[in-house]
Order: sequence, then structure tokens, then C-alpha cells
Amino acid sequence: MLGIWNVWFYILCFIGIAISFPFLILFSLKESWYPQFFWVAKNIWSNTVMYGMGFYPSIKWKERFEKGKSYMLVSNHKSMIDIMLMLSACDHPVVFVGKKELDKIPIFGYFYSKVCILVDRDSAQSRKDVYAKSAKRLSKGLSICIFPEGGIPEPGIILQDFKDGAFSLAIQFQIPIVPMSFYDCEDKFPYFFAYNYFVGSPGRLRAQVHDFIETKGMTQDDKPSLKEKVFKLMKNDLEKVTSQN
Repeated sequence: MLGIWNVWFYILCFIGIAISFPFLILFSLKESWYPQFFWVAKNIWSNTVMYGMGFYPSIKWKERFEKGKSYMLVSNHKSMIDIMLMLSACDHPVVFVGKKELDKIPIFGYFYSKVCILVDRDSAQSRKDVYAKSAKRLSKGLSICIFPEGGIPEPGIILQDFKDGAFSLAIQFQIPIVPMSFYDCEDKFPYFFAYNYFVGSPGRLRAQVHDFIETKGMTQDDKPSLKEKVFKLMKNDLEKVTSQN
């Protein structure tokens, strides 16, 4: 049963791409068409997967995004459905920064490499290029999303220590950080299926968009304290909700 649940997710990912394929191809041809690409990815591809799995987003905001303003979005990352929930939470275009290895996935990898900012964490030059590519996207009024843990934590770890990238970029470009807590994605569709019991199920996916954290006036010397502040905010919130479940 668990295997069927897992396979159904990938089938829906393929169906979503198949339905929106002409639009994804068209809008991936020019970087300036990314807002249109984002709309299709959010409203067709992502919703096909999310609602097809029986999930529905329940998102609460402490603050709302301002149209035309850029942000650095960060959240915990324990499930592949996190991508879809992030898209649901964003009402204006956001560009993901992700690991380069995913560009090898058939079909998905093509679009991933065309519209996301890819980073090879083993390459200093690749990490450096992220800044230039991010600057280009931010200059167009887009926002950036980074999962700051730098990978998927093992089961049992509520929040893994953050990498520097998201905070360095936010300070460099003086944009607010938007911390988000995703509460249910791991329980509903965990990245790691190394359990001895059935763990996946349809249902509500809760997300909390916390108060934005301004970086105006900060320098890279402020990065450690900024990173610690965001980490503590998210971890305390996740631990509180986990203890209530």
C-alpha cells in the first residue's frame, strides 16, 4: 500500500507536466516569461499533484507579500510535497535555488534546469554563480526560495542546522527574510519511507508564514546572528506544534 502511495505521487507529477506541457515549454524559452511559467507551475502542475494526492493547503500569514517587492523565502524541508506547498503560499513569482543533481530527472529535470537557479555544492564557482544569477532575478522583482538546511534531514530531526546561502544573499541584496513553518508534509508524505508502518495519508497541509525579518542596514558580519534568529524562530515553532499533535 505504501509503495502505491509513493508511485501515485510520481504519476501525478507526470500527469501535471503532460497537461501543462505546451505552456511550460513556451514560457521556459525566455527568462522574461518566468512569471507566466510560475503561474502554470503553481496553478496547473502543482495543484494537479497536491489535490490529486488528496492534500489541501491551510496557510496562515503574519504578514502578506507586497506586489513588486522581492523576498528571501525559507522553510523546513522534510518532504517532496514541500515544493507544492511553497507554490501555494506564494501569490507572486518565486525562483527556487536547488541542487544541480535534480536536473538529471527525465522531463522534470529539463524544466528544473531552465527556470531554477542550480548549485553544485561541491563547486566553489557554482556557489559563486548563484549570487550573480540571483541578482539578475531579483532585479526583475522576483523572489528567491532556499531550503536552508541544505538537504533533507533524517527522520526524527525536527530542523537541521542552516547553511549560510540564504542569509548571505538576503543581506547582500537587502531583502526581507520570510520564515515559513511546514507542519504536516513529513507526516502526510515523508521523503524517507524507511518506516515499519504506513505513514502517508491525504489531508490538510498547514503552513505558517511568520513575521518578515528585515535585513536593511545589515552586513555580512550580522549573518551568524541573523541565521541563528531565524533558526530558533522556526525550530521553537515546529517543536511547539509537534508537541501538540
